[in-house]
Amino acid sequence: MNHLLLTYDFPPMGGGIARMMGELAKRYPAGALTVSTGSHPRSSEVDRALPNRIDRVPTPSGRLRTVQGLMAWTRRAGTLAHSLSPRFVWCGNLKPAGYPANWIHRRAGTPYGVMLYGTELLLLRQRIGRSALKRRTARALLGSARVLLTISRATEDLCRQVLGELGFDGGGMDVRVVPLGTDPERFRPGRDPALVRSRYRLESGRWLLTVARLAAHKGIDTGLKVLAMLRDEYPDLRYAVVGSGIKQVELEALARRLGVADRVRFLTEVPDEDLPGLYNHAELYLGVSRPAELMIEGFGISLSEASACGLPVIGGLSGGIPDAVRDGETGLLVDAGRPEAVVDAVRLLLRDRDLAGRLGRGGRKAVERFYNWNRVTADVVGIGQECAAPSP
Repeated sequence: MNHLLLTYDFPPMGGGIARMMGELAKRYPAGALTVSTGSHPRSSEVDRALPNRIDRVPTPSGRLRTVQGLMAWTRRAGTLAHSLSPRFVWCGNLKPAGYPANWIHRRAGTPYGVMLYGTELLLLRQRIGRSALKRRTARALLGSARVLLTISRATEDLCRQVLGELGFDGGGMDVRVVPLGTDPERFRPGRDPALVRSRYRLESGRWLLTVARLAAHKGIDTGLKVLAMLRDEYPDLRYAVVGSGIKQVELEALARRLGVADRVRFLTEVPDEDLPGLYNHAELYLGVSRPAELMIEGFGISLSEASACGLPVIGGLSGGIPDAVRDGETGLLVDAGRPEAVVDAVRLLLRDRDLAGRLGRGGRKAVERFYNWNRVTADVVGIGQECAAPSP
């Protein structure tokens, strides 16, 4: 097996896509994958720990989207492909990774697959409707791909809509669904939360938790409204929000207006190693994303992380979340556009500890059996092998 992965997002960068790419590099058979990505000042330790080769373009990751960065990446990827003769190329996202993959395909005939996500597809659909150039580019990159990989049924549907708008027979193209997961060894029940409780000043009480970028679609504003609506009924209820983003100032102001600022902790600088402790400290996980500002939750890795820690989850009934949360088995699905519906779900799980415990145990079992990176990697490897060029 000899595969090449081109990805803009890769550790030590943050975010769900980077995490997925890092897990693939970690779990692909040793020596079977070469990763091509941008340079990063903290990359040496990450790269040394992986069993597969990481080839860093001498261009900072953040500049790979520029014309100069893309040209440098395409040259480097072309040289890699010439020396390695990979049988298949994966793109960690459509843009910018699709450009060097398409270049390799046109020069050497190497088949490639593109991994697609919810927000990326929404933005693409908007842009192809406004720009003839972007429409031609999308047709070239997607139309030449051997396979398109989506991360939920919702992103598959969105992908087929985009293909139809580009003039392709969406039903005739090879579009696969590979739901994501997490690491059940790292995220598990029983982690002592004492360290994170002290480090982040999480006083006693019953804590709700959200781990997400502070973006419009993540539903953190809904979480704050829920906290305010339950303030008198549950005076010890608190809310920890782990993540940073452009909506931080706006969300902090909302917490003050709602009168719950003293019950909320915005934890914007949290290293990955503290996440298991934070999940174990919480009582309920809120993942009440909903579509907003051309963004949608394609899957929601943090939902799987919470489930892996035995935490009952409340998820929004939109995007790929119904593929991440099994309603009544691992958590509850609600209309995230209605704070009252979220309040009802939170109240139910705070009152019914037996139900909360059953959902938490169900979530842990689902991660062990399905929502884990070993299964995800096996799916990706299998699709790559199925679509690969025959060995010479």
